[in-house]
Amino acid sequence: MLMTFPSRRWAGRLPRLPLLVALVFLAVFTLTRLGLAILAGPDALPLALWPGVFGLGLWFDAAVVAFFLAPICLYEALLPNRWRTARLHGALRLIWLWLTVAALLFGAVAEATFWLEFSTRFNFIAVDYLLYTREVIGNVRQSYPVGWLLAAIGVAAALLTWWLAHAVRRADRVALTWTQRGALLAAAVAAPLASLALAGVEQMQGAGNAYADELAGNGLFTLAAAMRRNELDYDRFYRTSPGPQAAATLARVGVRRQFASAAAPLPRPEPIAAPFLRRPRNVVLISVESLSARFLGSFGNPAGLTPRLDALARDGLLYTQLYATGTRTVRGLEALSLGTPPIPGQAIVRRPGNEHLATVGEVLRRQGYETLFLYGGYGYFDNMNAYFAGNDYRVVDRTDFPKASIGFANVWGVADEFLFDNSLVQLDRAHAAGKPFLAQIMTTSNHRPYTYPDGRIDIPSPGKREGGVKYTDYAIGRFIDQARRKPWFDDTLFVIVADHCASAAGKTTLPVAGYHIPLILYAPALLKPGRDDRVASQIDIPPTLLDVMGLPGDDHFFGQSLFEQREENRRAFISNYQELGYLKAGKLVVLGPKQRVDTFSIDANGDATPTAPDPRLRDEAVAYYQTAFKAFKEGALKLGAIGLPR
Repeated sequence: MLMTFPSRRWAGRLPRLPLLVALVFLAVFTLTRLGLAILAGPDALPLALWPGVFGLGLWFDAAVVAFFLAPICLYEALLPNRWRTARLHGALRLIWLWLTVAALLFGAVAEATFWLEFSTRFNFIAVDYLLYTREVIGNVRQSYPVGWLLAAIGVAAALLTWWLAHAVRRADRVALTWTQRGALLAAAVAAPLASLALAGVEQMQGAGNAYADELAGNGLFTLAAAMRRNELDYDRFYRTSPGPQAAATLARVGVRRQFASAAAPLPRPEPIAAPFLRRPRNVVLISVESLSARFLGSFGNPAGLTPRLDALARDGLLYTQLYATGTRTVRGLEALSLGTPPIPGQAIVRRPGNEHLATVGEVLRRQGYETLFLYGGYGYFDNMNAYFAGNDYRVVDRTDFPKASIGFANVWGVADEFLFDNSLVQLDRAHAAGKPFLAQIMTTSNHRPYTYPDGRIDIPSPGKREGGVKYTDYAIGRFIDQARRKPWFDDTLFVIVADHCASAAGKTTLPVAGYHIPLILYAPALLKPGRDDRVASQIDIPPTLLDVMGLPGDDHFFGQSLFEQREENRRAFISNYQELGYLKAGKLVVLGPKQRVDTFSIDANGDATPTAPDPRLRDEAVAYYQTAFKAFKEGALKLGAIGLPR
């Protein structure tokens, strides 16, 4: 016989199961936030900010719970009363509860690992990871004791389910009235609609501390937002200026980029100036995975992780104030090939319509160069193969390496030394064919799980971040030693630069130190050693290459040659998909959604302090980002729109 609660008790008038599930969700979300706050530490997240973090966090957690409760309320509303006491239904209910709790705990563990890597809630990167499950799952399996973690999650979920079982059975013994069913149906519709209408990721901002802003959010909420906003329309969300005004601003800061077709031949650059002794015939551009400037002894690191790179820096030209445009490899590849500021949303490498752009490879291919993109991993990841092949690079990834040439590999790619061995084969072939070459080589070893061959360095594998850095340093030094014996070495400029930093975490949304990367130009027969301490950007490298080679095409980029920029025009671009930063003259202008513009003063350590707006820098930032977005959207980045023949 079914039982009902006495009408005089308020609890009897409320369906218990949705409330029980809501409490479970909120408890797990709150404990997850607490764990991440502890991981952040008191220096990054002062205790004074905790009340605001947890208060706002409860709002976002409730917004997520509203979506998960909708199907539960619908099920409860439609479930016949006679089924509630059936043993089979009770067993299935407990199995469902165990699976739900296990999924919640799994999500909490996933958030912790993501936080350790990126110091953010789930975002665009997590969306990308959902698309490339082979690499991501392999990376997790090689980096963490997955079996033990899953077993612990299963046991913890079982204990919590056992503890809640009595409450679930009591809820099932309650016969629902038609009024209660109607209320449940209304809640199933109203709760998610209210969540959509009232909660938005913009509400996470405002604490003045990036860690607090991130922790206030909910990982599932930010993941859903990232899925919806993988592309942001600049004109709709950001500060703009009239087109003619933006063009005039860019002209004032020295941007000569051509947007219309050019019937006349393009002018060749002026004769090369010191420190080059003569022009290089070939270029090898090494994009090093996650190589923050702070890892190098040349930047003051005392750990001795980069002896070979430090030697190359002493014998080459070292740029000490170069900044990456973003926090992902695709952003670095975009900047190093296309020389454009980072547009909001996904990198151009991952967007449709990105073929035959004015990349340095496409420009050089039309002038008789062999252009190569060499990657130690699977190039379908992040759309790299399609992007580079669509822009006239010949793509060579690990699937093209002879099996006998791969002495060691992990899920992300072959060990860097074997990537370089296979690269040498391709460079020798190009030279034997009598063709000058541009080769962009993307390394992978300085990436979790940080595994590499034994006996190469004094840090056993897996060596965490320090081992990954030191092994990559060893592999680059070995590659240069082997290249030194090649007939093309004396005519080749080696460009060594990071794709991005190992971490871009900080107390501000765009911590400048989290984008600081090294750049070394090395060509002992062509280039005098030196050091340049002026601010520069990744996007300046493509026009620099064409400039030093004496070839036309350097004015098809938003970046400017490092040897042509006037001192007053030195600047850098940093971004995190939504916030767009412009660093110049000790100030950082940040453009954000809802036409937000913030200005910060940057000290010698890269720390940011809010300061008064600077209209001149604001206008320059807007002009760069607005024009870059429009150029890609309208096809003006296509090389067919300029004067080089196809």
